Amino acid sequence: MLIRRPADIRSSEITDKNVYLNRRAFLRAAGAAAMSALGTKTLEAQQAAPHGRQLENVRKSPLSTTEKLNTWGHITTYNNFVEFGPDKADPALKASRMKTSPWTISVEGECAKPGVMNVEDILKGRTLEERIYRLRCVEAWSLVIPWVGFPLADFIKQVEPTSRAKFIEFTTHYDLKQMPGASSPAYRWPYIDGLRMDEAMHPLTILAVGLYGEVLPNQNGAPIRLVVPWKYGFKSVKSIVRIRFVEQQPRTLWTLTAPDEYGFYANVNPEVDHPRWSQATERRLPEFFMRKTVIFNGYADQVARLYRSMDLKKNF
Repeated sequence: MLIRRPADIRSSEITDKNVYLNRRAFLRAAGAAAMSALGTKTLEAQQAAPHGRQLENVRKSPLSTTEKLNTWGHITTYNNFVEFGPDKADPALKASRMKTSPWTISVEGECAKPGVMNVEDILKGRTLEERIYRLRCVEAWSLVIPWVGFPLADFIKQVEPTSRAKFIEFTTHYDLKQMPGASSPAYRWPYIDGLRMDEAMHPLTILAVGLYGEVLPNQNGAPIRLVVPWKYGFKSVKSIVRIRFVEQQPRTLWTLTAPDEYGFYANVNPEVDHPRWSQATERRLPEFFMRKTVIFNGYADQVARLYRSMDLKKNF
């Protein structure tokens, strides 16, 4: 084998720097296009959720982003809902079997008014808001979704947490008969996640019951789910069956299942990479190219003060 030293290589044989950089850019673009084609193929291959009942008493929210909305098809065919399976297409294919009515939520722990509540009673007489929020997934894709819901703070005030309540814990429905992915030994079931009380009381945090003015499809967390727009999507617990007010930080599914990969706070921070991929960029479905990730998913002006004294790399 002939090994050529740098002195043996003529300058005419050396790739021009601009050509090299352009080639690298082309390869990155090609890779992004391939990923986009794969994602778009997945979106197109799945049947979008059927449209549901229109919700009443819905008003527009001034807290909404003005970014272009994703379509009903995008939002209902590309989902994370591991109780139905690990693939993004699994919820759309398998969630229709889940029965969402009647539905009750158990309110427990450090509050003055614990008990079991029907979703219908929780919604009775409420004015709902359409909140257009960005949703950022930890796997570096994002959507812009017109949620319909109401501030979680309103519900919290209704049940009167005590001074001992420092965190609020949410639990997702868990049913092996309706949720085939829930039999996977890869996760620490049931799906539990939580927030600090000040995060839960923030005006951006909502309990969502609808999408595009209609009741939530099953794959999107029917009949009621959490939405916390400055955090990665896995913090937004779907199909909630229990809300518990606790003094200690909840032990969540992801921090139990993969503690080296997922922290409790899950704030969108481009400076903190997942061990298996970068979080510095994201792809807005169904776009071809990546865009830079913005701290707190673009909500820094509203929420950065909550973490002013914290190391956001250590407390990821």
